[in-house]
Amino acid sequence: MSMNRREFLQVLAVASAGGMALNTDYAQAQTAANKFYDLPRFGNVHFLHFTDCHAQLKPIYFREPGVNLGFGDQFGKTPHLVGEHLLKAHNIKPNTLEAHAFTYLNFEKAAATYGKVGGFAHLATLVKKMKGNRPGALLLDGGDTWQGSGTALWTNGQDMVDACLALGVDIMTPHWEMTLGEERVKEIVEKDFKGKISFLAQNIKTNDFGDQVFDPYVIREMNGVKVAVIGQAFPYTPIANPRYMVANWTFGIQDDNMQKMVNEVRAKGAKVVIVLSHNGMDVDLKMASRVTGIDAIMGGHTHDGVPTPVKVKNSGGVTLVTNAGSNGKYLGVLDFKVNGGKIADFRYKLLPVFSDMIPADTAMNKLIDKIRTPYETKLGEKLAVTEGTLYRRGNFNGSFDQLILDGLMAVKNAEIAFSPGFRWGTSLLPGQAITMEHVLDQTAITYPWTTVTMMKGDMIKTILEDIADNLFNPDPYYQQGGDMVRVGGLQYTINPMGEANKRISNMTLNGKLIDPNKTYKVAGWAPVAEEAKAAGGEPIWDVVAKYLRDIKTVKAKQLNMPIIEGAKGNPGFAA
Repeated sequence: MSMNRREFLQVLAVASAGGMALNTDYAQAQTAANKFYDLPRFGNVHFLHFTDCHAQLKPIYFREPGVNLGFGDQFGKTPHLVGEHLLKAHNIKPNTLEAHAFTYLNFEKAAATYGKVGGFAHLATLVKKMKGNRPGALLLDGGDTWQGSGTALWTNGQDMVDACLALGVDIMTPHWEMTLGEERVKEIVEKDFKGKISFLAQNIKTNDFGDQVFDPYVIREMNGVKVAVIGQAFPYTPIANPRYMVANWTFGIQDDNMQKMVNEVRAKGAKVVIVLSHNGMDVDLKMASRVTGIDAIMGGHTHDGVPTPVKVKNSGGVTLVTNAGSNGKYLGVLDFKVNGGKIADFRYKLLPVFSDMIPADTAMNKLIDKIRTPYETKLGEKLAVTEGTLYRRGNFNGSFDQLILDGLMAVKNAEIAFSPGFRWGTSLLPGQAITMEHVLDQTAITYPWTTVTMMKGDMIKTILEDIADNLFNPDPYYQQGGDMVRVGGLQYTINPMGEANKRISNMTLNGKLIDPNKTYKVAGWAPVAEEAKAAGGEPIWDVVAKYLRDIKTVKAKQLNMPIIEGAKGNPGFAA
């Protein structure tokens, strides 16, 4: 078999991943790849889990964060570990396939060597392989599925609904799905999903009488064992996203109701109880310490790729807490051995989905081609070329975020720009063309309007303080999702451990201190207020595309990061 250079590199990558010598041949390398995904069946109760795929149907590059700070009780604990600290905590060898999957280390070189990750056609093959030796296994979708790409935006989520039905999803809970609006969500649940996918949320209720909007749980029998899955939607949807899109529904964490649901399913004979959650991992960890009778929380929202579950003790026993990353990059596999109505043991593996190592599922590939064909020309428009790696992940900034900020300031002629601390968005390697699809991967939302506001210095500080409290409040139940707002033009110092409204200091613009009483021109996007919808500023993707067509080359440059006090030596910070 003749091989080109790329295929040869793949052989080397796969061989080294399997622990083989680098002078191996192609057949041996493929055997090593198969071995990487050879996960023997364990026990008699099985759950497969992916989350936060953000509508990514095709394989992508995705760089893990170099900043995921934890303070106080969360200092040095999963998921607030990056780089070598994460590898050490989870016993992963450096410079391996798994080290690349779970950390940002040597990202450019490793990504060029090991190839792209995710893709629904490759995920479909892996799901079929896992289900093949796990009879009755349930596939759980943790949400943030119908949003995050151009095709999801233009089809009103239908592309992902069709793909998830084809993938064989059994159970789902939501977050960004809600930004399609109440009516569209209900339409999908009542028509497309009916009798096929259980859409669960114990914590979504009607405003008027507090009735359940969706089923809170399902009970299924698997290999003679009754199992229950309870859904937990993102609690802060009406705060993090526009309230008017879900005007008739309430959300919230609702521990008391969760305990009630757990007790209810136990009373109905469930021997294994799983919570499919979109809380975010820190919230899941706290919930696991407070609510008893949950065997595992399979979580999402914070995009943490966590190789091993955290065991949380509570007054009723131990709850496992997992989080399965994002962008279709991982498939979590949780196996329980249940004897005499009790869990005797478990196994968990978070499998990275390396698309060069898993054959594409033919039927899923055809569906993806059918979905994308009407939009390929628009998606494929080459806007510019990047000289550095473009990514979005990290508590304070990412290079793609900075590109969006630069575009806002240039096109809107603004001194300062704000961009939301969204965690979703794919990565690009140096030398890659930036296409319209890549821009939409970072910006495709149903409230994309850009804004220009004349803002006093003290208001800028208030905004930064509010968002910092949301991110760094010592109580996870007050952390309302997302990372710190990304800032262009402005420099500042932040003390994450500081008191509320006293975390931000030394705000400067072009080396001069921000005057609290002076007015500055500030550009932004993704406003949650309904009034902004009526104002109708141009969509952010048009602004970024205009900027990229103009500059043609995106230079690699240093990130505009705040000075972070108290981060030195923090294992969630890459110095």
